[in-house]
Amino acid sequence: MRTVLVTGGAGYVGSHACKALARAGYLPVTFDSLERGHEWAVKWGPLVRGDLRNEADLARAFTTHRPWAVMHFAAYAYVGESTAQPAKYYDNNVGGSAKLLEACAAFGCRNFVFSSTCATYGVPAWMPLTEDAPQNPVNPYGYTKLVVERMLRDAEAASGIRHVALRYFNAAGADPDGEIGEAHDPETHIIPLVLFAAMGRRPAIDIFGDDYPTPDGTCIRDYVHVSDLAAAHVAAIERLAAGHPSDFFNLGNGYGFSVADVVATAERVTGRTVQRNICPRRAGDPAVLISDSSKARVLLSWTPRFPSLDQQIAHAWAWLRDDTNRPRPSEPDRSAT
Repeated sequence: MRTVLVTGGAGYVGSHACKALARAGYLPVTFDSLERGHEWAVKWGPLVRGDLRNEADLARAFTTHRPWAVMHFAAYAYVGESTAQPAKYYDNNVGGSAKLLEACAAFGCRNFVFSSTCATYGVPAWMPLTEDAPQNPVNPYGYTKLVVERMLRDAEAASGIRHVALRYFNAAGADPDGEIGEAHDPETHIIPLVLFAAMGRRPAIDIFGDDYPTPDGTCIRDYVHVSDLAAAHVAAIERLAAGHPSDFFNLGNGYGFSVADVVATAERVTGRTVQRNICPRRAGDPAVLISDSSKARVLLSWTPRFPSLDQQIAHAWAWLRDDTNRPRPSEPDRSAT
């Protein structure tokens, strides 16, 4: 059984990837500081508690488990926080990734899957976004991910570490079996925030702008189910195992839903009314972000199982309603979409 070290494996997408890896016959070893991850989400392999910037922590993980591959999710990922505290993001996201790549080179781990983001594109040059679109991030979070993508190319040239970088769009939903799901603290993603409003845990959902050049005036985004993202990460590992060269892929459904669509779908799924607050636009929010993921569909043989927004919201709703055995995340006063 091949071992995969999953950094950030106690987080939202990372924990779903661990489940997918285990189902595919791999042993996922979670490496996580638990600063923003959750110990209850580590269910399919051992947990190594450590900080990527700590060489001793990494050496302990690599010496003990001798991973054949690394799947790298560990990063700070709040856009607003990255703007307010850019040094924190460069230190953790870039500095931690540099230490991780050094450990891979030192311990002979030559297969690397990186959790990147569509935020590396910034304001889209065209739509839908293809992988050859210009990468011009508009916030420090996006820049840190772009820097790591470049570091991966340099690490391959220097140490032979082959990689796949996965640039995904809006992660959504929860494990269909109800074993894991989304639990950020604070929560900033629109679907859980809308569902919190449906549950009465917040008074309303803030909608930032209803005057965009879209059919209903609200921003349109490409939502992709977290379990589909996990499946793509396993497909990337298997592509490396088959000896294919390094590559990068968009991950999205290829069509978008507006913020108003999300609210209406949540009301339909839950049978509850969601109050709305219309707020001014936020700087830097594109009207539309939609992925062209045809490259992943062809080369990774990846087809989303849960493309329906109804499915994604229904799975998230089932997860959020059953939170008796885990900490309840807090919600910020103003949502992010």
